[in-house]
Amino acid sequence: MDAEAFSPGHITGFFEIVYSQDLLSTGSRGAGLCLALGARSRVKVDHAQKQTVSIAINGKRADAAVTKAALKHLLGKDKLRVEVATMLDLPQSQGFGMSAAGALSSSLALAKMLGRDEHEAYEAAHIAEVENKTGLGDVSAVLTSGITIRTMPGLPPIGKVERIDGSPEVVLAVIGGKLLTKDVLTDPAKREAINRSGSEKVGQLLREPTLSRLMELSGQFAVETGLARKEVLSAMNAASKLGSASMSMLGNSVFAVGDIEGLVSVLSRFGEVWVTKVDTRGARVLSSHS
Repeated sequence: MDAEAFSPGHITGFFEIVYSQDLLSTGSRGAGLCLALGARSRVKVDHAQKQTVSIAINGKRADAAVTKAALKHLLGKDKLRVEVATMLDLPQSQGFGMSAAGALSSSLALAKMLGRDEHEAYEAAHIAEVENKTGLGDVSAVLTSGITIRTMPGLPPIGKVERIDGSPEVVLAVIGGKLLTKDVLTDPAKREAINRSGSEKVGQLLREPTLSRLMELSGQFAVETGLARKEVLSAMNAASKLGSASMSMLGNSVFAVGDIEGLVSVLSRFGEVWVTKVDTRGARVLSSHS
């Protein structure tokens, strides 16, 4: 059996960390954008003497701890050989939600072949992200799709996510080296700065739920938390003359909306650039063969 599925990427503009004893209630409050660029995973399943999961990312064998954890959560004790080939549209550890997209696309494909409900795939991917400290709100946002405000932490229906209408083009630029989410989430000083800045911004955005307000609050968050390095701030400032720009949480990268051609030209001076749209379709199974 084999199946293929796609998951959008996701950018968080600002957030507040909320831990709970229950992993499905753990997550973040915040806001961000789902991206038409993401992860496409082809999963093959065969009966076997023991359970094995092997994963390749962009053609290379990978540990892919988050995807592996999600798939094992779905498999339980089933003795199956699972082979995953994931292609990522964007770099990892740059705030584009690639670990969530890889885990979710793989989980959706496997759930389809196992005859399981799609929501179980979302649960598996969310739990794997939380356990591995690679993300808190990406899976919840992708479940809703579009431009999202995560008003209550955790995976819906426990968590609550509202949507801002629109599917604009977005320019992405990687400015520096990888920024590991785990390093930030396990740093008490950074966690405190994030929650101090992020907690009030959800309410502020709900009072004026627009993309321009989201971008404004995100820019404030990047500065107030001290997460944005000098090079990232320089790119944000340069891009802000042609629209709105902020730091992708959590990566040494920038996302911007406005004059797309102008933004591409300006941000190309700082690093590699991509143009995509906000995804409003969500994660989906593309094909399945028994």
